[in-house]
Amino acid sequence: MKILITGSKGQLGSEIRELSTNYKNLSFTFTDIEELNITNYNELNIYFQKNKFDTIINCAAYTAVDKAETDKESASLLNKNSVNFLSEFASSQNALLVHISTDYVFDGRNCKPYLETDLTNPKSFYGKSKLDGEVEVIFQSKKAMIIRTSWLYSSYGTNFVKTILKAAKEKGELKVVSDQIGTPTYARDLAKAILNILPVYNTENKFEIFNYSNEGATSWYDFAKEITEIAGIKCSISPIETKDYHTPAVRPFYSVLNKSKIKNQFNITIPYWKDSLKECIKKISEEKKKL
Repeated sequence: MKILITGSKGQLGSEIRELSTNYKNLSFTFTDIEELNITNYNELNIYFQKNKFDTIINCAAYTAVDKAETDKESASLLNKNSVNFLSEFASSQNALLVHISTDYVFDGRNCKPYLETDLTNPKSFYGKSKLDGEVEVIFQSKKAMIIRTSWLYSSYGTNFVKTILKAAKEKGELKVVSDQIGTPTYARDLAKAILNILPVYNTENKFEIFNYSNEGATSWYDFAKEITEIAGIKCSISPIETKDYHTPAVRPFYSVLNKSKIKNQFNITIPYWKDSLKECIKKISEEKKKL
């Protein structure tokens, strides 16, 4: 199986790259903007005339949630337009498109974990642009898999875990929102799930939507507390409400995802978020020691 990875230098793409050597039956081509600008239709056209794939995993995304409120053109270009292009070229090659989406397509007003079939209603432009991308996949692709995930972190890239580790060491005192509930997701776990699913996925389906996050639920405040405790950093962390921490983009208050569909369909076990967090922080610590 020949697989193209876009956005390969991001959190998920980097985890897939690291894990790829364990999957001898899969052949990978890793690209980022330097090798392939997916927002440029002509460049994509030339590329896909020269290269053929069985699967395209789109890990590229505009993820600056607050910045998207004012930089709408850039957010739409990467989260919607490029997805339209990739869907078209995947269809032209009869390739499966695996597209990564987000819990921010929901408004956060649920009182129980979101199902794939629940009504979407994004409250931020970032969420809207990601939902627009989903629509492009649904209408443009011959066969596609949309995977919605949440609160992604990794030893790669910039994310909440790294931000808290750095801020806790430098400041010793932090205030973190406590009334937004979701599930932290280790990008490595998501990468493993995708790579294990691909060889057994039935591509006869035109498209399917799956939810994937780690098990459990927490607040950003409790997430931050757990990060510092695992890392052994002494830091005073105080809970604050969303109304006291103004951001340009509105976040969903509750965005826990129901993973029953992906677990049952592919017989996979999903790790608990605290266990995965320990693994990631251990890896970050080991990498720092090597520097």
